[in-house]
Amino acid sequence: MTLSAATSLPLPAVAVIGIGIMGSAISRRLFDAGHRVSVYDRDAEKVAALVALGAHGAASAADAVSASEFVITSLNSAAIVEAAVFGPGGVAEAASAERLLIDMSSIDPPSTRRLAQQLRDSSGMGWVDAPLSGGAPKALLGRLTVMAGGSAEEVERARRVMDSLCVNYTHMGPTGAGQTTKLVNQLLCAIGFQAVAEAVRLAEAGGVDATRLSEALAGGRADSQILQEFGPKMARRDYTPTGRIDNMLKDLEAVQAFAQGARLPLPVSGLVSELHRAWVAAGLGSEDTAATMKQFSGYR
Repeated sequence: MTLSAATSLPLPAVAVIGIGIMGSAISRRLFDAGHRVSVYDRDAEKVAALVALGAHGAASAADAVSASEFVITSLNSAAIVEAAVFGPGGVAEAASAERLLIDMSSIDPPSTRRLAQQLRDSSGMGWVDAPLSGGAPKALLGRLTVMAGGSAEEVERARRVMDSLCVNYTHMGPTGAGQTTKLVNQLLCAIGFQAVAEAVRLAEAGGVDATRLSEALAGGRADSQILQEFGPKMARRDYTPTGRIDNMLKDLEAVQAFAQGARLPLPVSGLVSELHRAWVAAGLGSEDTAATMKQFSGYR
């Protein structure tokens, strides 16, 4: 049984390049919505898992692109995005003005602008930076929040795919504006995660059932989606993967680089960045964000 769903109107074919936690969830959701999906990742096991569900397993990024109108990249850094697009067997080898690249990675705005211009100059292919918020759980439900950068025409064209993935899709401005908005999102999330972790530990130290904090504080000023999702998760010490600590550090370092370039003081985000750096140094980088609770137990 595949995850493909029958629809009355054909939906565009999509290539997904990079099928880690997020790319896999994006691919599965596109199946459910009725898209034909081609997937490529350097990890053959990840490709095989999605092929078993009905995806086309591509031999290269270019192979995936050649069968698709839209290309989604979901990768961990600007260097990896650049290699996937312009390296051997990359997206650019099958690029054309009739196709559109939607980069759902979280990378820095200057790299986004440089790579988008390079692709446009070499092939005429457009680029929409479309970083997301909501993680794999919201991706599987088609309920992501996406902040987009690019021309108004290309951002609107990308809706043919984004409507299958998002409940909130906002054009924030020209190329790079989506990634800048994602930096704002990550700053707020990182501070929020640390606040919830400290709140859970404070409740535990006071003899309060921390698993009930989200229920008790619902609707009040302290309430948030982070509290509702991660409060119980942290209280249970549930470290099921939804987002990696080292990926958050990458984004926080981009926030700090932007702030330094603008001579902008961001004292709280600076502290949270250093905490993430300490957790990565302690070996927690590949773990879920909820594993920041280990800061209270000697990283065990």
